[in-house]
Amino acid sequence: MKYHLISGACGFVGRNLVKRLYQTTSDTLILVDDLSVGLPPGQWLTQPQQENLQDLEVYGQDRRILFWKGDFRILLGKMTINQSYFQDTYQLPFTKFTDVYHFAAIVGGRAKIDGDPMLVGLDLAIDAEFFYWVTRHKPSRVMYPSSSAAYPVHMQTQSHSVALKESDIDFAILQGTPDMTYGWSKLTGEFLAQIAAKHYGISVACVRPFSGYGEDQDLTYPIPAIARRAARKENPFEVWGSGKQGRDFVHIDDCIDCILLAMDNIQDGSAINIGSGKLTNFLEIIELMTRFAGYSPEIKPLLDKPVGVHSRYADMSFMQNTFGWKPRISLEEGMRRVYEAACR
Repeated sequence: MKYHLISGACGFVGRNLVKRLYQTTSDTLILVDDLSVGLPPGQWLTQPQQENLQDLEVYGQDRRILFWKGDFRILLGKMTINQSYFQDTYQLPFTKFTDVYHFAAIVGGRAKIDGDPMLVGLDLAIDAEFFYWVTRHKPSRVMYPSSSAAYPVHMQTQSHSVALKESDIDFAILQGTPDMTYGWSKLTGEFLAQIAAKHYGISVACVRPFSGYGEDQDLTYPIPAIARRAARKENPFEVWGSGKQGRDFVHIDDCIDCILLAMDNIQDGSAINIGSGKLTNFLEIIELMTRFAGYSPEIKPLLDKPVGVHSRYADMSFMQNTFGWKPRISLEEGMRRVYEAACR
């Protein structure tokens, strides 16, 4: 039996990964989340809760999902002091994790990134403690999700907008400033991942997701919020900024595909993009959602709202040429799924 650890497991990406791993493996999954943003497992798992094992919630008749509620840093401290923590405390028959997926982070939409950057800066502490524990515990494989926010913002302006390729981040040269404290923390996390791989022999894979979205995403993110407002036929339809700022939207199912591909193929701490390679602005998203809803509203720009960089999209040539990978879900199909979920 293999045991995998997923931090931030109840957030948007984490819970979609948990459901995929549960469906496609026979392994035991240990979930960690403080539920400051994530949803309690009982709200999204189809497997019923079986019992409490001290402070672990056990789900599924096969008892393959275990949930520990709390600050991941507290658990890291316990596991650093006692490498056999889960064996000694809960009598689980393992001492080392096979795969570790690290999604624990201070996350949020543009309002949080721009509105409370020091809070988001706590990600530096979370990641530092995580990689310190990794180098002591030495799991078989580690996934570190970075972000497209790690790319230099000077490459994402209205006058200088290019498809961002993996090599645009090179730790050997001075490359430019990432996006706020969130971008800095993810860039630093990638650096720590490479140190863990090079100096400690840990197999680490990193991914840089662009604008992931899906049916069960939090309404603090733009795509589900736009879908909800379209379903309610908002008119006039408010948009942050001019609406001409563009992003690379990729469905969560494709994100999970790419995360698992990275785990199987990357060991040196390097990162791959997860995106579609296409730039779509928010006015186009609104047009698509309101077309699903069957109306054409007046657009009302909110120029005082934070909008981030003007243009952020991925160069996916490395992924296509190296792995033959491209998204399975088109923008229209993915957005229709989100819209239909908003109507329920």
